[in-house]
Amino acid sequence: MPESSLSYPAIEAINLTKRVADATGELTILHGVDFTVQPGDTLAIVGASGSGKSTLLGLLAGLDTPSNGTVRLNGTDIFALDEDGRAGLRKERLGFVFQSFQLLGHLNALENVMLPLELRGDDRAKEKAETMLARVGLSSRLKHYPKYLSGGEQQRVALARAFVCEPPLLFADEPTGSLDAATGEAVIKLMFELNHERQSTLVLVTHDPSIAALCRQTITISAGRLL
Repeated sequence: MPESSLSYPAIEAINLTKRVADATGELTILHGVDFTVQPGDTLAIVGASGSGKSTLLGLLAGLDTPSNGTVRLNGTDIFALDEDGRAGLRKERLGFVFQSFQLLGHLNALENVMLPLELRGDDRAKEKAETMLARVGLSSRLKHYPKYLSGGEQQRVALARAFVCEPPLLFADEPTGSLDAATGEAVIKLMFELNHERQSTLVLVTHDPSIAALCRQTITISAGRLL
């Protein structure tokens, strides 16, 4: 990692292209996408279903590899790293919020939020997780397992888990897609509050223009191309 990450953009996508084999030979999902996000900024990635939004997010996080181009996170070329290196970078620098919550069903709310801290060897994992769950209004639900939580409560646990390690980068993929309108609005408000408090960089995939309007920067993907 560069000595002073503040002197670098938070994210640089450089000629990102993704091709996959299909029945006709080859399908291009992303075509030479370029953009930059500065530290502390908020970016919405919008576009129709199937346009390549989630593929782009996966590449930005190093969860998938591009056919051409690269991604730099705070000056680090993530595809110059091997898979272990990218996994280590994600563990240290990235938080994730997913549409389907991705909570572990055999862990209660507190244990789900403690998990990323425990993976780092943090001896204050329980204390920090309790504080974060209190911040999202779930102090009374610490011992509840995901199946006993509402969708909105599960997403708030997911937010607490994403923010508890204070990652400089947060990626959210349709975080309100499984929620009703009122619950989704409350979750989005909380996510932006937490992001502002921690001065992290937020990249949000959404099809909702009202959510995209909350971000300082918006890019639109159409048929794999940046408009």
